[in-house]
Amino acid sequence: MLEKVSPSQKFKMIQEYWEARIAGEINDTWVKLAKFKDEFVWHHHDAEDEFFLVLKGRMRIHLRDRVVSLNEGECFIVPRGVEHKPEADDTCHILLFEPATTRNTGNVTNDRTIEPSELKRT
Repeated sequence: MLEKVSPSQKFKMIQEYWEARIAGEINDTWVKLAKFKDEFVWHHHDAEDEFFLVLKGRMRIHLRDRVVSLNEGECFIVPRGVEHKPEADDTCHILLFEPATTRNTGNVTNDRTIEPSELKRT
C-alpha cells in the first residue's frame, strides 16, 4: 500500500529505546525508526552495512579507533564488519537504512537482541 510517512508522528508511537520499528521498505532494505538513549552494545554485522541519520538530538558512534559525533541532519554509514557502539546522552530520533536481514545486535546475542522476524512496523 502506498502511504506517506510522518516520522514525527511515528516516533510518538515508539516507547522503548533501541527497539527499531519498520517504517517502510525499499527493495530488500528496511527503513527503520528508533529512539536511542544511553549506551548500546559493542557489535558488528558480518554481511550488512548500517546507515544512521539523526532526525532529532545528538548521538555518537564509537568505533575502536575513534568516536563519530552526529548532530541533527547528519548521517554516518558503518561498513559491514566494523565493530561499533551507538550512544546518546539524551533521547535521539534515528532513521536507519538496513538490509532486512540485519539483527540489531549483529554478532552479539543478549537481552537487547531482536531478530529481524520479530521487528514491528510503525
